[in-house]
Amino acid sequence: MIKKHLKTNRSFTITKKAAWLVVPLVAAGGLYYPLLGLAVIGIMLAMMVLGLFKGKYWCGNICPHGSLFDFVLMRLSIFKKIPVLFRSPLLKWFFFAFFMSMFSYRLGLALGFLGETEFTTRLGAVFVNQYLVLPTIGGVILALAINPRTWCTFCPMGTLQKIMNKLGKQLNINRHTEEFITIADQESCSECGKCARVCPMQLEPYQSWDDDQFRDESCIKCYTCINNCPSELLYSTTSSDRKFSREGSKKQEPGNKATKVA
Repeated sequence: MIKKHLKTNRSFTITKKAAWLVVPLVAAGGLYYPLLGLAVIGIMLAMMVLGLFKGKYWCGNICPHGSLFDFVLMRLSIFKKIPVLFRSPLLKWFFFAFFMSMFSYRLGLALGFLGETEFTTRLGAVFVNQYLVLPTIGGVILALAINPRTWCTFCPMGTLQKIMNKLGKQLNINRHTEEFITIADQESCSECGKCARVCPMQLEPYQSWDDDQFRDESCIKCYTCINNCPSELLYSTTSSDRKFSREGSKKQEPGNKATKVA
């Protein structure tokens, strides 16, 4: 059992370091200029498409709130263990239903002004309110009081990505696009647990390998574990590529004749 989680760099790209700037622009700026809220429509569409093909990749690499939590607030966070309550499927689906019901109600009110000049302003205000109240205010409070990614354990948009990911699997369209944390050799793993100690979502990859891959749907594919593995055993690849590489390795084993390329 992991007793202490580590504060470590999670922002490896310019996007991860700068995406948080979108939060004050839309959440705060939108209060004075509601049309900024329309940008959230693009954010939601991009998130859903990525969820369909790459799981929760958006959460770990592009999400403005994720960038705010990891790059800005982590150094200020108390950094406690995320309570089991916040991981509860019951809480997750309740919050998803509550969030979507509230959003649908507000959207319905805005649609009542369809065709009028103030429609776009009211529509933008709907997205500003949704973006500001729960993800920003609620997320920041939880990040400071508990752990940077506490909100992410039951975030309604994260749940929506999981739904899109399951749809992608049903349609068999993400087999070659969704990457998983993969271990090169389980026997070489010392099970030091560092991958779990640095995981933003406080998951435990070293105890959950499935055919040498970590397939937990809560994984946000941030690659923090890859960058912190002391043995440098971890990398990211798709299931199909992993299968292909393993079959190739078997062909090279003694007693197996590999096809020689001229």
